Amino acid sequence: MAIEAECVEAAGLLTRYRQVRRRTLELCAPLTAEDMMVQSCPEASPAKWHMAHTAWFFESFVLTPLAAGYKAFHPDFHWLFNSYYASFAYFPEKRLRASFSRPGLDEVLAYRKHVDEAMERLLAEGASAEALLRTELGLNHEEQHQELLLTDILNAFFTNPLRPAYREMTAADRALLGGSAPELRFVEFDGGLKEIGHAGAGFCYDNELPRHKVWLEPFALASRLVTCGEYAEFMADGGYRRQELWLSAGWDTMKAQGWNAPLYWTQRENAGANNAWSLFTLRGAFAVEDVKHLPVVHISFFEADAYARWAGARLATEFEWEAAADGVSLEGNLLDSGKLMPSAAANEHAGCLQCFGDAWEWTASAYLGYPGYKPLGGALGEYNGKFMSGQMVLRGGSCVTPPGHIRASYRNFFAPETRWQFSAIRLAR
Repeated sequence: MAIEAECVEAAGLLTRYRQVRRRTLELCAPLTAEDMMVQSCPEASPAKWHMAHTAWFFESFVLTPLAAGYKAFHPDFHWLFNSYYASFAYFPEKRLRASFSRPGLDEVLAYRKHVDEAMERLLAEGASAEALLRTELGLNHEEQHQELLLTDILNAFFTNPLRPAYREMTAADRALLGGSAPELRFVEFDGGLKEIGHAGAGFCYDNELPRHKVWLEPFALASRLVTCGEYAEFMADGGYRRQELWLSAGWDTMKAQGWNAPLYWTQRENAGANNAWSLFTLRGAFAVEDVKHLPVVHISFFEADAYARWAGARLATEFEWEAAADGVSLEGNLLDSGKLMPSAAANEHAGCLQCFGDAWEWTASAYLGYPGYKPLGGALGEYNGKFMSGQMVLRGGSCVTPPGHIRASYRNFFAPETRWQFSAIRLAR
């Protein structure tokens, strides 16, 4: 969270609060109550839990400590919907969230309404600077969960034998599949002393601070993300069978998990060699051959690293990525585009394409604190700092990242074996 209170303005925060909270309900609108109970893998959470947890955040960190006279909705919710804040309260095991059949959906919606009414009173009647800061953090937290909600639903629907689409393709939507990927080329960047980290006014997470200098040797980044068609060539050339391409931990993980393609790719029965794979998305299933020009997504860091070696390249460091993205427009294929799947890079733009939106880009950088990093005080200090071990950094946002929730200094992070996120490859040299 940004340190200076001036970074959060009271004017407009109530409007933003309403917009963010409404978006969560809109994302859940296509789902049945049964859909909202599914937890299809240990990394995911049920949609109903996301709805409750995001209300819990405002109740726990804004209303209870900072709103005089606030009465909690339910005496057990302070621990039941805690995610991982060990210094705040006990919390149930994450893998058991699908067992929360009670409270029911109606009660969770009533909980959100109760919290919203109290938050709106607080913001309308004059909140303290600390309450404004925590509200802005809570809104960014909810935006993160909006992205997680969609990635979790994709996994849940993939595990359903019927493979339902979250949003059906219309005839007009078919244009999303059109176009072709521009020729991949490498864009060169000067090295030198670069400033890294959040600068200026506006919100940022504590892991984007402090801003500091790093030395970069000259480098080059691919002009766009690796496509499905290009990744299929890696597969056809024995990419999942050639041990020399893989990090040791990656090879062991790949063998143990039985990977032979990106997540959500399945082999089609009675299909020719050129049309043997199907790709499942939030918009339904497609033959990989028909979307070969779209970025390949849902791959692990280990797969991205192996592909880069096969291609005679490497992954960028997060500092190279940030230096290249500095000053680039934040426009891109984000959640507000409505596509809900990556799109082909546009030909008309110069330089590196798809910096923001489409898919998170794995970097070669371990997720660590910057020199002089200090987490927030209290339980909120667990938001980012406690995960600075065994994680790799991703940059750039995805097709399900809410608009306004991304910037050049934004650091996402996941374990290197993670595949259920919209994660992709940009080559570097």
